[in-house]
Amino acid sequence: MDFFPDRAFVRLRNRAYGTYLYADDDGAGVILKPQRGSLQTAWQVHRVWRHDRIYILLHSAAYGRYLAVSRVTTWVDTRHHANLTVQGVYETPEQDDVLWEAAYVDNVHVVMLQASHRLLRASTQNTTFFRYVFVDHPGHYYGTMMHWTQSATSARMIFYRRADDYGNVNPLSRSRCKFFGYSLLRLRAHLAMLLKEPIHRITLCVRAGSQGRPTPLVIDLPSNHQNIEIIVLTTLSPGESFAVFSALYVTVLNLVM
Repeated sequence: MDFFPDRAFVRLRNRAYGTYLYADDDGAGVILKPQRGSLQTAWQVHRVWRHDRIYILLHSAAYGRYLAVSRVTTWVDTRHHANLTVQGVYETPEQDDVLWEAAYVDNVHVVMLQASHRLLRASTQNTTFFRYVFVDHPGHYYGTMMHWTQSATSARMIFYRRADDYGNVNPLSRSRCKFFGYSLLRLRAHLAMLLKEPIHRITLCVRAGSQGRPTPLVIDLPSNHQNIEIIVLTTLSPGESFAVFSALYVTVLNLVM
């Protein structure tokens, strides 16, 4: 399962319908939708060792919950029941409703095997549950409805420098790391871990080039996956206060004009 590396962000596209595994807006359901660019179609890989084998868990980049098989069954078609998939929690090491394996069926497509020896699949068209995703027994053959195309979300390179309390940075002190996804909160937590500092003590500023002025980063990262330069300031320090004040001043000035 090297094509599902730990911590990578992936999307799963159903071969039959061309739609993506999507964490529903209610934070509980899992459906199929065509919006590839949505954060709700991105899932982060979490690999675990269990029963002498490696399993993958997928947790939503949007809501943080795990792709899980529900105990609730419903009619898939006129022939039989199957279990719905949901966004679940991962509570105990022994929990198996969130465990998956991936196996190639050709050079492009995979089937997703649940730890209960069942398959992840889309529903049949023209049914009440067409948009829903089920876990079903492999004894039933559903063709391309149980095939998925896995595409990795590209990583971007983050170049970062730690500033002193007055906002000064050493031009030779630049470090770098790869980062998957768009979440500002996750980036802040990741840099805090690398710098071995509490997350609440750092403020991130983006800088467009070595001569650019730092701008406080207050929204998620852009979707273009371009490299980003970050200046890490100490929260409530004179340097951080100046950067925030400058940004607020420009914002207010634009509103007035």
